[in-house]
Amino acid sequence: MVSVTPTARNIEITAESLQEDLARLEIQRQALERELAAVTAHLGSVQRALGALQALMPGASPSSPAPGPGPVDVPSPKEAAPSRAAAPADTSEDIDESRATAGHTDADADGGKTYGKLTEQILAYFAEAGEVDVRARDVASALGRDTDSGSINAVRSTIDRLVGTSRVRRVGRGLYRAVRP
Repeated sequence: MVSVTPTARNIEITAESLQEDLARLEIQRQALERELAAVTAHLGSVQRALGALQALMPGASPSSPAPGPGPVDVPSPKEAAPSRAAAPADTSEDIDESRATAGHTDADADGGKTYGKLTEQILAYFAEAGEVDVRARDVASALGRDTDSGSINAVRSTIDRLVGTSRVRRVGRGLYRAVRP
């Protein structure tokens, strides 16, 4: 029987603990990067919408700067972590979907526009759900996007945009229903 000194055993235990922490922190980092990407996409669409609204305001000149803070330069997750192997799967979808729906007016909702993949999936879910009240978390779960808060918030934001364009109806706090044709 090989005798292991207490110091060697302590080093082993510490190394195992650090390996577990490393795995947990890597998962947390990926989730935060997805959430940052969703927030960044939402920030961009809010800035574009604010710019469009300010251009429509009477007395506003096109060259006048928007009140409040200017555009925020947020580094992309790839710039922040150059050693990262690959981007999370739904980050680019959420950004593309946000860009596809940003700046739509009520006239755009009538048709002729191509929506992002997430928007189409949500509309299909509501079409199938019919006259049932559902929560955003239930929609996210049905679409397989309930893995972290960033993914659920992307679904919630998309549903809120669909409410704004009268494609989905809010029937209560946190409850949504398909709009009847």
